[in-house]
Amino acid sequence: MTVYEALDDPGSEIYDAVVLAGGAARRLGGVDKPGVRVGGRALLDRVLAACSDAHTTVVVADPRPTARPVTWAREDPPGGGPLAALDAGLRHTTAEEVVVLSADLPFLGGATVRRLLTALRACGADGVLLTDADGRDQPLVAAYQAPALRRELAALSDQHSGLTGLPLRRLTAALDLTRVLEPVASFDCDTWDDIATARARIREHGHVLDEWISAVKDELGIDLDVDTGVLLDLARDAAHGVARPAAPLTTFLVGYAAAQAGGGPEAVADASRKAAALALRWADEDTADGKPDVAPDATPDTRPDAG
Repeated sequence: MTVYEALDDPGSEIYDAVVLAGGAARRLGGVDKPGVRVGGRALLDRVLAACSDAHTTVVVADPRPTARPVTWAREDPPGGGPLAALDAGLRHTTAEEVVVLSADLPFLGGATVRRLLTALRACGADGVLLTDADGRDQPLVAAYQAPALRRELAALSDQHSGLTGLPLRRLTAALDLTRVLEPVASFDCDTWDDIATARARIREHGHVLDEWISAVKDELGIDLDVDTGVLLDLARDAAHGVARPAAPLTTFLVGYAAAQAGGGPEAVADASRKAAALALRWADEDTADGKPDVAPDATPDTRPDAG
């Protein structure tokens, strides 16, 4: 068993995702853990955003409102444990590769999901899972070969007359697994202290803007990646060169113009460039002290009462 240094390009292969969201959350007093909000978003929605490019996403839990459509499944009987839940979710998937996730990963992002898939395709193992800061395996932050999962789940079911109540380690012990160390993405929320830690971290200076943008896009149903640096530069130029209220109004108008032009990152970038150039021209005029406020080729007004 080795630690794999994952690459970044997962290729274009199709994968499915199974999210286990039906646990009892005993250490949280039985609260609905997938619905607990971190950074304004439910933990479940944060995980669903990380695997948004999956061909099929199955959530094993009782149905609830989510930020994007998913397929719902439930183990029988409900509360039968992670192996029973995983088996129930896999029955709704068809891809050869499946990402298996818990619903309490506040810092999981799409980049980590892509790394797991890339590692899986490169190493030839049955699965690739994350390890946390203490070196512990996190089998519910992992990518697996779906046939290997089905094979071992069927074997365990035959051996134990079902999967209800069996611990996850019974499955992972039978698989050839590779590890990827990623302490932040593997952080899960089992206690209220964990929730408090997650909420504090995303409000740190280095994270808060990205977290806010992601939350707004989820809330508005926007799936669009744009260069936020360009928009921030535009807002700065409008605020400094024109007036402070010009910043939010200008960025709103840029978004509206981009939508009118068909939307997409290119439309946003084009509208931003035009507005930024205008803001700079505006500011240049304001600092051109003593220069006539006329075009260079304008004819001077020589009337006696001019000026």
